[in-house]
Amino acid sequence: MQTTKPRHDATEGTDAAVGTRDRIVRAAARLLQRQGYEGTGIKQIARDAEATLGSVYHFFPGGKQELAVAAIQHGEQEFADILRAGLAADDDPAEAMSSCTRLLAGSLRESDWMDGCPVAATALETVGRAPAIQQACAEAIGHWTDLVAEKLRGGGLDEDTARDLACAAISTLEGAELTAQVLRSEEPLLTAGRHLARLIRTYR
Repeated sequence: MQTTKPRHDATEGTDAAVGTRDRIVRAAARLLQRQGYEGTGIKQIARDAEATLGSVYHFFPGGKQELAVAAIQHGEQEFADILRAGLAADDDPAEAMSSCTRLLAGSLRESDWMDGCPVAATALETVGRAPAIQQACAEAIGHWTDLVAEKLRGGGLDEDTARDLACAAISTLEGAELTAQVLRSEEPLLTAGRHLARLIRTYR
């Protein structure tokens, strides 16, 4: 179905240009999350963003790779917001980790099992071939790990233990999200949350 909303060009003014760029990045982030890098084209991104190809290349003269980096950074922030909300839900880091998995499971279910990790598909397709994209993915994972490690340190764990457990937690969440998508079930994430909470408690 064709949209009746007017398209905006990058030359229509500062406010319109900012809005256009944001729509392009959000559309790219969602498409990369669902289809991966190879399966997503510039024309599809422009169409979903209700923008012209000229606007896309105006904001991202480096083309698809430059846009992919911005899209990954956007997806990273969305995922980080879910982590922050879950980690803030309880003073006990073990219970907070369970809260994270419940929020992630609910978000995945609401997307009809489509929107898992915002970097996984793109990272796997571009590793070793697109350094800028790989760096953006690595920074995203590093940021998520930092958020969990900070919560664990606040719960009394030493720096090394907090960092190791945070790495284990993010790796577990990545695998649990993929399994939940394949099975179309929240249970893999909820199970991961319960066992991560038990693991954390053994160190406290």
